[in-house]
Amino acid sequence: MTDRYCVFGHPVGHSKSPMIHADFARQTGQDIDYTASEPPVDALAEAWRAFCAEGGRGANVTVPFKADAFALCDTLSHRARRAGAVNTLMLGGNGLTYGDTTDGIGLVRDLAYHRVSLRQKRVLVVGAGGAVRGILEPLLAEQPAALMVVNRTAAKAAQLAGDFADLGNIQGGGFDTLEGRFDLVINGTSASLAGDLPPLPETLFSPDAWAYDMMYGADPTVFLQWAGPRGAKLLDGLGMLVEQAAESFFMWRNVRPDTAPVRSRLRQSLNYR
Repeated sequence: MTDRYCVFGHPVGHSKSPMIHADFARQTGQDIDYTASEPPVDALAEAWRAFCAEGGRGANVTVPFKADAFALCDTLSHRARRAGAVNTLMLGGNGLTYGDTTDGIGLVRDLAYHRVSLRQKRVLVVGAGGAVRGILEPLLAEQPAALMVVNRTAAKAAQLAGDFADLGNIQGGGFDTLEGRFDLVINGTSASLAGDLPPLPETLFSPDAWAYDMMYGADPTVFLQWAGPRGAKLLDGLGMLVEQAAESFFMWRNVRPDTAPVRSRLRQSLNYR
C-alpha cells in the first residue's frame, strides 16, 4: 500500500519538496506518494487532521506554518522545542502527532558536504527570526570558537543569544557591535529576496572565509554577490533544502538517501531557463 506524505505551505506551488522526495523514493525503493497542499493560513491543524484521516503518514511544513505545526504536535523533539518551530510532522502508530525540525541539521550537513568545518571557527549569523532560531543549536553543537548573531533590532538578537547561551559561546547585538573578522557568515534573513543587503562592514571576512545564504536561486543572491568580491567562498541554501528533506525522509522511512544526485538534479532544474 502506498504511503502518503505532503508539504504544507501558503503559497506552495514553487516548492521543490515533491521533486526531492520523489527522487529519494525512486533511489531507495520506497512506495510513497508525496504531494503539495496549500491550506488557508489559519487552517493547518484542520488540514493535517484531514490528511491523516485520508491515510497521510507525515508532512513537511514551510512558510507560514512552522509555528502552527509546533502548536498542533502532541510530542516534540528536543531540537523542535528549542527552535519553537516544526518543519516535519509524523503520525505515530498511537495516533499522536510527533514534530521535529530538520532545518538546522540540514544546514550543518550541507556545510559538512562542502567540507566547511565550524570547530574553533568564528561564525556570524545575520538575522534573528524563526529561520535563525532553528539553526543555532546544531551550529553550536559543532563547537565554534564564537557565534555572533546580529540583527537590525539589537535587542532581538541579544534575546536570542541569551536563549541559547547554555549551549556555547554565543552573543547577540546590532550591526554596530560587529568586531573582527569571521570564518563563516550565514545570511539568515530574507533580505536577498527583496534585493536588500544588511549593513555589513567591508572587512568582514577572514582569509579563506565562507559566505552562506540560506536562500537560493538560479543566480547568486544579493548577499553572495556582495561577499564574492570581498574574498569569500560562496554557498547558497539549495544543499540545505535537500539535506533537511533527507533527514525528514529518514525519520519517516528509516532509510537515508544519497543526496548528491538530488542536489545535482535540483541545481540543473534551476539553471534550465
